[in-house]
Amino acid sequence: MSHLSLAELEKQLITYRHDFHEYPELANHEFKTTAKIKAILEAWHIKILPTKLKTGVFAEIGLKTKPLIALRADIDALPITEASGVSFSSKVPGVMHACGHDTHIAALLGAAYLLKQEEADLPGKIRLIFQLSEEDQEGALQVIDDGQLTDVKAILGFHNTPQQPVGAIGLKAGITSGAIDKFKVTLSGVGTHASAPQNGKDPIPALGATISALQTIVSRNLDPFKAGVVSITHVNAGNTWNVLPEKAFFEGTVRTADKEVRKQIKQRFFETVKYTAKAQQIQADIDWYDGDPSVDNDAKLTALVQDETEKFVPTYVQQSKLGSDDFACYQALIPGVYANIGNGGSVSAHNPHFIADDKLIIVGAQFFEKNARRWLAELAD
Repeated sequence: MSHLSLAELEKQLITYRHDFHEYPELANHEFKTTAKIKAILEAWHIKILPTKLKTGVFAEIGLKTKPLIALRADIDALPITEASGVSFSSKVPGVMHACGHDTHIAALLGAAYLLKQEEADLPGKIRLIFQLSEEDQEGALQVIDDGQLTDVKAILGFHNTPQQPVGAIGLKAGITSGAIDKFKVTLSGVGTHASAPQNGKDPIPALGATISALQTIVSRNLDPFKAGVVSITHVNAGNTWNVLPEKAFFEGTVRTADKEVRKQIKQRFFETVKYTAKAQQIQADIDWYDGDPSVDNDAKLTALVQDETEKFVPTYVQQSKLGSDDFACYQALIPGVYANIGNGGSVSAHNPHFIADDKLIIVGAQFFEKNARRWLAELAD
């Protein structure tokens, strides 16, 4: 394994990142991405771990068995047609790395290279988690079910963050993101000709009344100092101009930062939908999905990361948001820290014009590498 300077490694990582960006893959379909990550790690003589999962890569570095910590990067892309204009734009129609996961992959590969150079001196073992399916299908839960968190004492990750200086690290102990829940509601009535509404039970008035009533959950039930969002994102009813439909449908998401608020919104949601539908003589069926909890950074580990990170790059106080990340599923089991790395002035993620700055990659690699060594030293003691 030849030794690369930091500048040479950065150049190689950027090349890797551009390749991942040109050939993005959706959640649970990251087959070529998985193969490329494996090939790179194997060329560096890094041990690949067995898995029952069809995508995602798991590896280990370190000659000692304890303590064991994990570093995580997500690898999937989004169903978005790219309009960024970069020279390495997606060559896959309708699929784009519009959340910067390609930079996360490259950064963890960089950390793997650096840590492999130091393997003989590491006071423990590091598990590398190149996680499938962060954007959909709960990849973190798949990783946990696959046993990849077994014996891991702590986990570290990051996400690139637009509108922050490139390479600056955002950190904050405690809750930094929202819990995510999803809902689908079907309102069932009796269809009839539009000229004779008395012969049917029209679900459309019930749909409108329900949507309006749901907006009062946050405005009239929550403490104004507590965060919560109920967003209805998709509505459908009927298919022609002269027929009252039999069914109406809507779906959306709930985002919260407080466990009690999360319970409160769910309870009020069910009550509001059921009783509004009953008043309209309509049957309401609710499909509710309890999603990821809030990202909740361990205070002691965050303090260690803050101390170590400030030795090589500036830090800032991470802003709490109601966006979600399934990294929280790991933190529900073991202590962890999820940081932000500044990505400059690009538009927000999940946008066809999104651009992630190559310069954050080497910072991310060093962030992983330096804090992994610090955690191992602290946990070994």
